[in-house]
Amino acid sequence: MPRDPDTIQREIEQARDALADSLDELSERAHPKHLVAAGKESVEHRLADPRIRYGLMAIGALLVFALLRKLFR
Repeated sequence: MPRDPDTIQREIEQARDALADSLDELSERAHPKHLVAAGKESVEHRLADPRIRYGLMAIGALLVFALLRKLFR
């Protein structure tokens, strides 16, 4: 059974609108500000772990100690 051209046109417009909405959402998700915010949140979450935080402090203290030792030798 043949379809009405007006119905086909409406379906095309609906599909075009749905595609435009999807593209808008994808461009919003891929925006650099959102990626930076997600990365920052991930780093903050990992630094909240005491094992990582104290490990980094220990490495920093060793580096400072080594630098001071080298300077005063």
